[in-house]
Amino acid sequence: MNKQFLKYSLFSLFLVAGQNAMAQNSDQTKNPLSVYQVTPLKVNDLVHTKLDVSFDYGKRYLYGKGWLTLKPHFYDTDSLRLDAKGMDFKTIAIVDGKKTIPLKYTYDNEQLSITLNRKYKSTEKYIIFIDYTAKPDELKVKGSLAITDAKGLYFINPDGKGDKPIQIWTQGETEASSAWFPTIDKPNQKTTSEISMTVDAKYTSLSNGKLISQKVNKNGTRTDTWKMDLPHSPYLFMMAVGDFKIYKDSYNGQEVSYYLEPKYAPYAKQIFGKTPDMMKFYGKMLGVEYPWGKYAQIVARDYVSGAMENTSATLHGEHVQKTERELLDDNQESTIAHELFHQWFGDYVTAESWSNLTMNESFATFGEVLWHGHDEGQDAEDRSRYEKLQNCLRSSKEGVSPPLARFHYGNKEDMFDNISYSKGSIILYALKNQMGNAAFFKSLNKYLTTNAFKTGESHQLRLAMEEVTGKDWSPYFNQWYFQGGNPILNIEYGYADGKATMAVKQVQESSVQTFTLPLKVDFYVNGTKVRKDILIDKREQNFSFDLPSKPDFIDLDPDKILVGKVIDNKKISDYLYQYKNVPTYYNRIEAIKFAAKDKSHEAQLILLAGLQDQRDDLRTRSIRAIDLADNSIKEAALKTLLNIAQNDKKTYARASAIIKLAGTGDAAYKNLMIESTKNQSYNVAAAGILGLSKYAPEEADKIKAALDEDTRNHITPLLKEFNNQK
Repeated sequence: MNKQFLKYSLFSLFLVAGQNAMAQNSDQTKNPLSVYQVTPLKVNDLVHTKLDVSFDYGKRYLYGKGWLTLKPHFYDTDSLRLDAKGMDFKTIAIVDGKKTIPLKYTYDNEQLSITLNRKYKSTEKYIIFIDYTAKPDELKVKGSLAITDAKGLYFINPDGKGDKPIQIWTQGETEASSAWFPTIDKPNQKTTSEISMTVDAKYTSLSNGKLISQKVNKNGTRTDTWKMDLPHSPYLFMMAVGDFKIYKDSYNGQEVSYYLEPKYAPYAKQIFGKTPDMMKFYGKMLGVEYPWGKYAQIVARDYVSGAMENTSATLHGEHVQKTERELLDDNQESTIAHELFHQWFGDYVTAESWSNLTMNESFATFGEVLWHGHDEGQDAEDRSRYEKLQNCLRSSKEGVSPPLARFHYGNKEDMFDNISYSKGSIILYALKNQMGNAAFFKSLNKYLTTNAFKTGESHQLRLAMEEVTGKDWSPYFNQWYFQGGNPILNIEYGYADGKATMAVKQVQESSVQTFTLPLKVDFYVNGTKVRKDILIDKREQNFSFDLPSKPDFIDLDPDKILVGKVIDNKKISDYLYQYKNVPTYYNRIEAIKFAAKDKSHEAQLILLAGLQDQRDDLRTRSIRAIDLADNSIKEAALKTLLNIAQNDKKTYARASAIIKLAGTGDAAYKNLMIESTKNQSYNVAAAGILGLSKYAPEEADKIKAALDEDTRNHITPLLKEFNNQK
C-alpha cells in the first residue's frame, strides 16, 4: 500500500474524493497524477448491444457480429473508441437504414478508434455494425489473486479428450468482456442486450435475461437468442454452453433455475434449494424485489474465480457442484448468498468505478452475514462476522491498511482484497448498529431506488443515509471509507474507592489516523449488568465509572462492532467468566482460543464446556485443544468426545473427536474406528482410517487399498490434513 497516502490531511482526502467525483463519468484518459485512478470521460454511451456469435472449437475462436447502439453523452462527437482485445475485423460500418456505410478506424490490439460518418448530437442515436473474430486463447493477459485469468472467453476441453466435459463460458470482470465482443468495457456503462448463440444442437446455452427464441438449423446446430431488456454493465454479460441439465425452481412467479452437469443434476435442490428463500429474505429486507426477469445459476469447469454475479445468471466454479455424499461434509451456501446479493448491489446498482468496488463487494459479503443470521440465528451471523473481522485484521499490520474507497491503486485487480470484501462488510454492519436497523435498511432502499439501473459510489450511499436520518454521516464515511487503517486498543482496567477505571491507548502505527469510536461497556457487578457509553477519540484517554463494587467482568464493545483489535490483558479467570456468563459468539471463541494456549485447570474447564458448544467450529477447537492429561476433567471429556464421535451432525467436529479418542491409545475405541471407516461422510471415514492406523496399521492399509477411486480421491487429502492436526 502507499503509506504516504495515509499521512495526507483530511483536506487532501476531500480533494481526492472531489477529483474522482468531477471525473466520475470519464473513461479513457489517465489522470496525470498517476497515483490516483480516475474514471475516463464518457464521450459516448452504450444504449443497446446486439450480438450474433458462433464458435470454432478447433481454433478456439468466436465469430461474431455486433450491432452497438450508442449516443453521445453530452457533447457532439464524430468519433468512437471501443475496447476490443486481440480481434480481427472484417467489417466496421455505421447502419444507415437498410444499408451500411464503411468507417475508417485504427486499432492497437486493445482499443478500436473509429471515425464516424458525421457529427452526432446527444439527442441522436447511431448503430455501429462490426463483423469480427475473437481469439481469446491468443491473448497475453494476466489476472489477479481473486480472478486468476482475464481472457474473457474460455473453451474447456474443446477437443473432447478424456472425461472432462466440453464447455464454453465467459468471465467479464474486471474488463475482459471486450475479449469476446467490442464494447465500452467500463462499469459505468449500462446497456440492454440481445445475444444469439449458434451452438451444437445437443448442448444447452445460458445468457443474461430470458430465452426468447430457439431456431433449429439444418447443419446440426441451434441458434438460441437471449434478451435482457433492462440495462446492465458489459462486464456482467455472460454466455455458457455445454451439456447441462436444468432444474427449474421458482420465486414470486419468476423462473429460478440451476444448471448442472448430468452427474450432479439429482442434487440440484440440495445444492441450490435455499435460493428462493434467500430471494424472499433479501427482497423484503431491502424493500426492493428481485429486479431481473429470471435467476439462473450454472456450474462451470476450470473456472478462474469462485463465482461471478452476471446479471440474472450467476456462474459458479465446480466446487459448488457436489453429490449427496459430499454435501454431508460441506456446502457453498455462503457463496450462493453472496452472488445473489450482488444482483442488487453490483448489478441493479453498479459501482461507478473500480475505485468504488466497495459498493459491490462489501455489500455482497455483508449479505452473506445477514443470510446466516436469518437462516440459523444470531450465533451464525456473529460467526460469519467474526470470520470477516479476522480476515480484515490479517490484512493489516500494526493497524495499517488501505481505504475502502481507493483512488490510488496501482492496478484495478488490486481492489479485490480483504479490504473491499471483509473489512467493508463489517464496516457496514457497524454502521447498521449505530444507525439502527429501521433507518439503515430504509437508507439502503433509498440508495437502490434512487440509483436503479445506474451506478453508485460511497458518497451516494452517504447522501441516502443523510436524507433518511437527517443526520450528518460524513465523519463516519471520512473515517472508514476515505481513510485507511484500523484501531488497535490497549486497555488497562482498575478499581479503587468505588470507581472502575479504564485506561485506553490507541496503539496502531502513528501514520494511521486517530479514530473516533463511540462504544458501549458492560460492567457485571454482583450478577447485574451495568451499561455505560464511552467516546474514544484520542490516542490516550482515561475513563472512570461509579460502581458499588469491583466488577466481576468488563465487556468492552458488547455488540462487537469495533472494526479493529482489542488488547485487554485478560486473565484465564476472566475468560472462564465470559464463556459461562456472557456467552456471545465472540466471547466464546476468544475464551476458547485463549484456553487453547493455557494448560491451567481453568483453561481446561473452558475447553470442557466448549465440547458442548452449539457451534460446531467451537466444538472442534475445543476437541483439538483439550488436555486429557488433566485427570479431574478426563472422564467427563471422554464421555462427551465419544458422544460427538458417534452422533454429532457436523462431520468435521465428529472427525476431530474420533482422532482425539484414537490419540488416547485406548483399545476400547478400536471398534469405533472400524465403524467410522464405513461412514458415508468422507470426513468421518478419513478420521476412522487415520484412527485405526494407531491400533492396526495393516488393517487400516487394507481398508485404504479397497477404496473405490472416488472415495480415495476425497479421503487422501483429508488423511494428510487430519494427520497434520493431530
